[in-house]
Amino acid sequence: MSWDDIETNWKQLKASVRQKWDKLTDDDVDDIGGKRDALSGKIQNTYGIAKEDAHKQVSDWETMLTNIAKPDARVTKESGAKPLPDEED
Repeated sequence: MSWDDIETNWKQLKASVRQKWDKLTDDDVDDIGGKRDALSGKIQNTYGIAKEDAHKQVSDWETMLTNIAKPDARVTKESGAKPLPDEED
């Protein structure tokens, strides 16, 4: 999932943001509006962490969303599950 996708689907992802960073308020999440730098900055200020740590948390969250949106075909094959039609070799 690209950051453009995250920004486009921000309303649907608000719950995920609040679950990941539970100190952020609904107003904080609304104000962020899907902007990556705004999310990182709000995390940095709210949690009192370094800028690099906030960026890493946001990147890790983005990676998690990407993995959920398109699971690794190797994991699907190793688990014995049938791949989705677009994952077949």
